[in-house]
Amino acid sequence: MSALWLVVICIGAGAIAARFRHPEGLVPGLNWWVLHVALPALVLQQIILLEWSNDLLFPAVSMWLVFAGAWLLISLVGRWRGWSRGQVGALVLTAGLGNTSFVGYPLIEALRGHDALGVAVIADQLGSFLALSSAGVIVAALYSGLRVHPAALAKRVVTFPAFIALVAALLLRQAGGLPPVLMEVAGRLGLTLTPLALFSVGMQLRLRASGHDLGPMLYGLGWKLMLAPLMIWGIAVAIGAPPASGDIAVLQAAMAPMITAGILAQQHGLAPSLANHIVGIGILLSLVTVPLANYLLGL
Repeated sequence: MSALWLVVICIGAGAIAARFRHPEGLVPGLNWWVLHVALPALVLQQIILLEWSNDLLFPAVSMWLVFAGAWLLISLVGRWRGWSRGQVGALVLTAGLGNTSFVGYPLIEALRGHDALGVAVIADQLGSFLALSSAGVIVAALYSGLRVHPAALAKRVVTFPAFIALVAALLLRQAGGLPPVLMEVAGRLGLTLTPLALFSVGMQLRLRASGHDLGPMLYGLGWKLMLAPLMIWGIAVAIGAPPASGDIAVLQAAMAPMITAGILAQQHGLAPSLANHIVGIGILLSLVTVPLANYLLGL
């Protein structure tokens, strides 16, 4: 329960701080630390400690299925409702890619304990991150009318700090891991991710959506917060996925829209207002819907 309170308090503190005078560049600075130090350290530690099994592939594949389902659904509904290409592109990105790290890690830890973070990392790094860096960039380019360069996609993936940490962790596993003192350092650095990431999320919350964005946003959040986790739960039951991987896949599928996906949509001119609001409102709603999904999984 204390971990869940940490999520609420840190987001709330960020939202309050954003409305007062604060150092210029505070949010980019926090995000830099999270992406370049805390997240790689957490990935390194968790992957080295993780006991691998083929069941861990399911959480990663699930994030790709969520993205594919969003692309199919939003494309069909967008054609039916007459949405612009910008709205469709923004919704595919934000409803297809979940906040499986900044918000996902803290919520998974709060609901399932620290030991569940290893599976959450697999879902995030091999699922959400790779989907964002490849399919997400392709969607952003297609709906904004730009060309996709394969070399740029590959460079984006292999130079991302957390991905480098993932590869390093896999190699270190074969070499016996890190010395205990370095594992402790990685663990302590990783602990900074939750409060700083959530504080940054709170500072970026934008909740006042226009009437023009309301309809598309409801469809997007309906998929991301309800239908997507329901789909992954159905697949998990059908294939007999064990709770250690299946439940975490469902919870990661239920996470709010990814902040980075919203930024990507804004950078490509894809309905910036819609992208911004669906992320902010989705994060707040997920603080209720994800614990609810976790409760239902335990019934």
